Amino acid sequence: MKISNDSVVSFHYDLREGDLALESSREGEPVLYLHGHDNLLPAMEKGMDGLEAGAKVSLTLAPEEAYGAKREGATQRIPIKHLVDHAKLKNKLRVGMTVAINTEHGAQDAVVLKVGKFNVDVDANHPFAGKTLTFDIEVLEVRAATADELAHGHAHGVGGHHH
Repeated sequence: MKISNDSVVSFHYDLREGDLALESSREGEPVLYLHGHDNLLPAMEKGMDGLEAGAKVSLTLAPEEAYGAKREGATQRIPIKHLVDHAKLKNKLRVGMTVAINTEHGAQDAVVLKVGKFNVDVDANHPFAGKTLTFDIEVLEVRAATADELAHGHAHGVGGHHH
């Protein structure tokens, strides 16, 4: 089966910027998504359209196709209590680490610039903003979505998805 709208795709990826490895899914579970439902970066979906299980593809995305340009002046001072898992992080916060901030729109990743006693200064740009990224992708499985997945707008993993 080829990847097309309303198909569920399972894949592994390695993400890099040039020769610098940034992250990989290979040590854990593969990524599972519902194609054509805005569950991935649009340029990734376009690059994977029509592939089949076993296919390997390398997609290089400009910042505009990935996480956008880096916005100047996107630094903020955030109370540490607004960080996801702040109790666990309080004594472990370090400059350069990525943290998740609780916002009214859900968790947002940011990079720590300065650590204080009660506050942390962060760069609110996505950690990969402004970077040209290469995704090395291996498609593991392609299947038709279930009616439940189509109704929910996302893929459900092994054993179903719990809301």
